[in-house]
Amino acid sequence: MFASENRIHHHIQELSKFTETPGEGVTRLTYSKEDMQARQYIKEKMIEYGLQVHEDGIGNIFGKLEGSKKEAPSVLIGSHFDSVPHGGAYDGTAGVVVGLEIAALFQENNIAPQYPLEIIAMIEEEGTRFGDAMMGSRSIAGNISDEDLDSIQDKQGVSIREAMRECHLDSSLPRKRDSDTLKAFIEMHIEQGPILESKQLPVGIVQSIVGLTQLDVVIKGQAGHAGTTPMHNRSDALITASSIITELPDIAKKESEDSVITTGTLQVYPNGANVIPGEVTFTVDIRSSQDQHVKNMIVEVKELVKQFQRNGIQVDIKQKTYIKPKALDPTIQQLLIDKSEKLNLEHCFMNSGAGHDAMVLSDITKAGMIFIPSENGLSHCPEEYSETYDIANSVDVIFESVKELTNE
Repeated sequence: MFASENRIHHHIQELSKFTETPGEGVTRLTYSKEDMQARQYIKEKMIEYGLQVHEDGIGNIFGKLEGSKKEAPSVLIGSHFDSVPHGGAYDGTAGVVVGLEIAALFQENNIAPQYPLEIIAMIEEEGTRFGDAMMGSRSIAGNISDEDLDSIQDKQGVSIREAMRECHLDSSLPRKRDSDTLKAFIEMHIEQGPILESKQLPVGIVQSIVGLTQLDVVIKGQAGHAGTTPMHNRSDALITASSIITELPDIAKKESEDSVITTGTLQVYPNGANVIPGEVTFTVDIRSSQDQHVKNMIVEVKELVKQFQRNGIQVDIKQKTYIKPKALDPTIQQLLIDKSEKLNLEHCFMNSGAGHDAMVLSDITKAGMIFIPSENGLSHCPEEYSETYDIANSVDVIFESVKELTNE
């Protein structure tokens, strides 16, 4: 009853073909052509493995194996299938593949669960298109409103609802899941760091996930000719933005050892070589294991930005996503430990420095996570890679766990 490495490898390879940037990593944005191609593949495999398939009102995909207990809560397995620009083939996708493989094992071994098994593939975990991370899981948890479907837009001004309509997805379908329909959620994810590889361990049991927030900062100055505007007469938005950004790392260093601040996007307008930048927008990503550290850094970043509102410069800062640090369920952790030991797989406890859908779903059900090694600790890049046998090991651990969860 062990996982099929050939089947896992095939799924990873096939899904990696659905990219906007062939040969330059996986770029699969939510509701894009590549999303629809991956979506079709995932649904076809779910059906092949005997699951009943449906999508919800934001485009998450569910494949369900009914249990013998009527109206019993489901055990969910899965992850997300969107990507960052020029990302890798494993982030999120490998967790979806784990779910597909577990469904295949249930089918091959004629396992009839008492509690339903659901395989889930979620959208927009990365927040790449709409700037709103973990949107699929947040929708399931009831944190995406009908108004959000219209107000949340991509950089081209296309709303969630409009993008779904273009893809023939039905935004009027239910999105929120009641907690009494869920028994547990388990997510496998590549580590995205070097710890497991350095320790030569196949499995990491995640105990907690960092809290995080994202801020949008807009700096407005005055555009002008690069050759005819004296330096003392300039309100250069880019110089101001640069001054702010260079001070951000010190805020994190001062706060705590595990606190981090990152500026990930920077847009300059009008972006001409001979034009003084009149407006700059950039993001500030803040993370820490302690909620108070996150809150402290938000205050300090806002105060820093406001200090630069002078000499013709106007500033604006808005907070988007805010998710508190989450401790994952100890009973699920222990179950994963027990099954790892049963399979003679060495493991260690880990905390996640990246946000994951499991942290959102932990608000409405028991949630657990397994990490597997990432080669050279790399992720969010074309070089991202995890060994197929490591994915298969995680399948075996979760499969044994799920058999117990769906029959107790």
